[in-house]
Amino acid sequence: MYEHLVLFKLGTNITPIKKQELLDTLLSFRDRIPGISDMSAGINVTEETENIHGYTLGLRVTFDNLESLRSYGPHPVHQEFIKSLDGLLENVIVADYPKV
Repeated sequence: MYEHLVLFKLGTNITPIKKQELLDTLLSFRDRIPGISDMSAGINVTEETENIHGYTLGLRVTFDNLESLRSYGPHPVHQEFIKSLDGLLENVIVADYPKV
């Protein structure tokens, strides 16, 4: 199994409604992209404000295997989501690692 972690730094002009729409889209991946065995996503509510650095949305996806992780990036549903971030995203952090 492999974990895929993503932190999104959205622009300051993003409304709460738009954040929720993005979150709903991320959560729909489980039923729309093969190879996902578990996932969670949410809007950052940390009280560690000195460490937030503007990252407002988080995603964790567990993939069945490395092949599933590699297939995720080019998958049309994922690519559609990436396109929807155009003009909304200031930065993103991604980490992938084998789950032990």
